[in-house]
Amino acid sequence: MKKLAFFFTLCTLHLTLLQAQDNVYNLIPFPAQFNGGEGQFVVNPQTKIIVTAKDAGLKPIAQSLINALKTASKLTLPIAATATPTAKNVIYIRQNKALGLGSEGYKLLVSADRVILETATPQGAFYGMQTIFQLLPTAVFSPTPVENITWAMPVCQIQDKPRFVHRGLMLDVGRYFMPVSFIKKYIDLLAVHKMNVLHWHLTDDQGWRIEIKKYPKLTQIGSKRKETLVGQYSENYPQKFDGKEIGGFYTQAEIKDIVKYAQAKYVTIIPEIEMPGHASAALAAYPELGCEPTKKYEVATKWGVMTDVFCPTEQTFTFLQDVLTEVIPLFPGKYIHIGGDECPKDAWQKSAFCQELIKKLNLKDEHELQSYFIKRIEKFVNSKGRAIIGWDEILEGGVAPNATVMSWRGIKGGIEAAKQKHNVIMTPNTYYYLDYYQANPAKEPLAIGGYLPIEKVYEYDPSAEFSPEEQKYILGVQGNVWTEYMPTPQQVEYMTFPRATAIAEVAWVPSGGKNFEDFATRLKEHVKRMDYLKVNYSKRILDVKAVTQFNNQGQLQVRLEKLDSDSKIYYTLDGKEPSTSSTEYVMPITLDKITTIKAITTAGARFEEKFFIHRAKGKSYTYANAPAEGVDADRKKLADGQVAQSPRNSAEWVWMSGKDFEITIDLGEVKPVTKVSANFLKIIMSNVFPPTSVEIGLSRDGENFKDAIAQPVNYQLEGPWQILPVVADFKTARARYIRVRAKNAGKSPSGQTITIAMDEVVVD
Repeated sequence: MKKLAFFFTLCTLHLTLLQAQDNVYNLIPFPAQFNGGEGQFVVNPQTKIIVTAKDAGLKPIAQSLINALKTASKLTLPIAATATPTAKNVIYIRQNKALGLGSEGYKLLVSADRVILETATPQGAFYGMQTIFQLLPTAVFSPTPVENITWAMPVCQIQDKPRFVHRGLMLDVGRYFMPVSFIKKYIDLLAVHKMNVLHWHLTDDQGWRIEIKKYPKLTQIGSKRKETLVGQYSENYPQKFDGKEIGGFYTQAEIKDIVKYAQAKYVTIIPEIEMPGHASAALAAYPELGCEPTKKYEVATKWGVMTDVFCPTEQTFTFLQDVLTEVIPLFPGKYIHIGGDECPKDAWQKSAFCQELIKKLNLKDEHELQSYFIKRIEKFVNSKGRAIIGWDEILEGGVAPNATVMSWRGIKGGIEAAKQKHNVIMTPNTYYYLDYYQANPAKEPLAIGGYLPIEKVYEYDPSAEFSPEEQKYILGVQGNVWTEYMPTPQQVEYMTFPRATAIAEVAWVPSGGKNFEDFATRLKEHVKRMDYLKVNYSKRILDVKAVTQFNNQGQLQVRLEKLDSDSKIYYTLDGKEPSTSSTEYVMPITLDKITTIKAITTAGARFEEKFFIHRAKGKSYTYANAPAEGVDADRKKLADGQVAQSPRNSAEWVWMSGKDFEITIDLGEVKPVTKVSANFLKIIMSNVFPPTSVEIGLSRDGENFKDAIAQPVNYQLEGPWQILPVVADFKTARARYIRVRAKNAGKSPSGQTITIAMDEVVVD
């Protein structure tokens, strides 16, 4: 593997040089071993595809090329069963079981005279064909004929196989039902990226999406919710709902059709049936499965973790075994995902039955009761010849003997599972949760929160922090698409791509073989393929971002960055709209007053941000009560010249929980102070309250403060989240030190600890 990685690194350098000249090797994911060359193989009406009789199983692979070329170029290539060894203008597709590249590997040789695709299996041939498609002009993906194209492939030698056996995407249809046509398109996009697993999240609190014939109420009742939360979970207090019923489910006939479709693309579908938590939809249909059988359970209408869970009675196990008995035959793959995450123990703690069961089984607590639950389900699944996968919570109380662990709460669960010699799939939320914002949240479609740009997705190393022995248990990686804020296929595509493209490369290329700048260059051509495939991908890879720092003169320097290395940036500082006639950006912009920078790129991206230059900018400050570990660790966020624009972006704010928020700013010398202002958040649903009052103290020596101004903060408890400014005006004042003390209200009306969130302290 080390030799492969070294070879890949050398090839990446070679690739960059070739792209600068010809821009022809835009392969994603990039092959494990690659060598470019001079010249090209041109496909023309006389080109033949050779598939011998003994390799007849590869004909569908050949046919996919024939179909694509016929559609995009009107060329119709014949399949021949024989050819002379010296035949030219031919594309050989042949099987070699001794190739030594595994079931998914292939060897591809492109010369000016012929193309040879060699593989041990049809699956390897399928992936080799995806590489051929990417070597051809991007127009090969066009659904209609394209004129004036030379249908050629550049000369190259490729020997390729994936790093990991599990290269997946999860799609949550429990929150919003997605049509069959889109599920097939999603599978198509997996295949284009050489990904081989669709993890299909079919049940959740907000909807049951799979037909179970023995339990018809699961779809009659459980697939429908009466309404859906409006806006972000914490946006409104009280929460608002749209009053519109949402439903939908897949019949078993539809599932069989989708599975057959996926098999033709070498995509394995892993179904997920959630248990013991995330069970509200099932309990709404069959309340006797809960710990309170007389309770009127409802399909959840908002997001989050619900306390209604399956009760571990014999009736529940019979139900789940019956469900799995119908599910398992629909999905021929090895694995069944049984969830296991976010299962609150409230209902079990209150249940006399559960408490008695804990004693009867000599269990330590409710965590071990969950382990008992999972182990019992695993035993049943194993009896059907299958294995289970569960989220990393299944480690709590003792993991089931043969379970594979999907590590989502960071990487610790994966490491712990590997230490216990369990296979793991790495899908840490900090890197692979594609429901997180991918650009400035204030300007993006509503999402669950977080911030995960494509460069961070790409930088993740699945084997980091695993010992060499533990690395043997990593099956692969997976991106997760949770759809709480994605009600349509178009929104799913926007959030998934091109970040899933980065995951595909991480999953395929050898360890140590990644280069983000090179990937971004190849991605610019790859998104043209997605244009032809009508994918509503995010174009944020073209965005301009601002990075700020202060120079020795106290001026703010703004560096404009972009992933698109080929385009140019033009900007204005006078409020006018920029054009290619404006100033070209070549070095950091130095600001000494409040300024709005507007910029465009020749790739079509736009940028606008206001930078606040004031007396406290870049100055040091201290906390009376330290914020949580890792929050504002470098003590710069409250004086960096950038004012938060939205409640959506938690990263822009500093949070202080359960204490007064007090800071003291050192201006460096005694200066006139005419105004001090700061912003505070109101997010009642998250127990983020503005302070009851804000006190501003001034001092010349840092010890003796005069409380110059104390003002209450007035707001309505009800209503949407908002930013509340506090402004203190001074007629004449001079000070070196400024103390801002925001008083914490203590407890919320519901008795919860209150958090204060504050942004930039602006001093004029």
